[in-house]
Amino acid sequence: MKSILKLVVLTLLLSLSSCKYYNFTGTGKIDAETFQVNYFQNNAELVEPGIERTFTIQLQEIIQNQTSLNLVSQGGDLLYEGEVIEYRITPMTATADQRAAQNRLTITVMVRFTNKNKEEDDFEKRFSFFHDYPANEQMTGTRLTTALDEIFTRITQDIFNESLAKW
Repeated sequence: MKSILKLVVLTLLLSLSSCKYYNFTGTGKIDAETFQVNYFQNNAELVEPGIERTFTIQLQEIIQNQTSLNLVSQGGDLLYEGEVIEYRITPMTATADQRAAQNRLTITVMVRFTNKNKEEDDFEKRFSFFHDYPANEQMTGTRLTTALDEIFTRITQDIFNESLAKW
């Protein structure tokens, strides 16, 4: 009975200590304590007001929620900056009478990531995603909110994976 208890205690100690090097988000050990997300300007030709603020906040939130890094306004060990470079609506499918049946909203963000402690991790890269919707609906109100949430959730997760999870 004592040997089983010792085995359980040893297993528990080893599993808790291993969380120092790997966690459930897949980030492993991060050589940083702070991160900074600068305001992402909206430089797209077609401008939807406020999306740059929404994107900046969602990027800050995903990093805060999935790491133990502290958000700072300047001098962060990890720096995220960039701009929204594309906000585009295009027809995707047509009806028999040559009208659009479905549209696609595509948003592209250019991101520059800098790791002050590990320069080989730095990158400048475009991240893009889309949302399809019926052509008879306007991209306003709840339709816009739903689309932005879907697109920004995917883009911010891709940025997180590229910069911290290395997936």
